[in-house]
Amino acid sequence: MNEATDVLAASVRLVLLKEWDPIGINDVLEAQDEYDSYVPKICEMLRGDCSDDDVYRHLRWIELEHMGLDGDEVHTGKIAKRLADLRGRG
Repeated sequence: MNEATDVLAASVRLVLLKEWDPIGINDVLEAQDEYDSYVPKICEMLRGDCSDDDVYRHLRWIELEHMGLDGDEVHTGKIAKRLADLRGRG
């Protein structure tokens, strides 16, 4: 990983943990790495030609299919936009 990739990954990780946090663990010290496995794919999407909607659909897939949650479509949409705004950081 280069420095730009590290910055993007760190930014995505922070958004997932502090803002998205669909299972409510952001204040649990032992669970700070809970969403880390999603970071590489999201970074790949942000560096590629994926649309904001693609990012949204990926987050919804994680919530619905991977985690088995209902999720919050409005909140997830805001997070997808927030993540899309990170483009250009790596």
